[in-house]
Amino acid sequence: MLITTSENIPGKNIVSTIGYVKGSSARARHAVADVFASLKNIVGGEVEEYSRLLQQTRDQAVERMIADAEKKGANAIICFRIQSSTIAQGASEVVAYGTAVIFED
Repeated sequence: MLITTSENIPGKNIVSTIGYVKGSSARARHAVADVFASLKNIVGGEVEEYSRLLQQTRDQAVERMIADAEKKGANAIICFRIQSSTIAQGASEVVAYGTAVIFED
């Protein structure tokens, strides 16, 4: 699956626009990560446990977006965006979205 943030694919001809596709994932922190985060607040630095958690959440949202596009018959996603938000204390949601298209060489 070709994914781009632009509105077109250089050198390719978009023959059909399928439409909006998306994938989302919500995750919550866990107690062990919170302990390490508290220590990092004292000494400073990256909270690697949270970084890993957010990266996994982003990856899953993108995978779900791709599955949505494939189910609709697309071979590319243009205008790709990703957004995150806090949905509850200690929980975040990531949404990946774009426009599914069919292109040919």
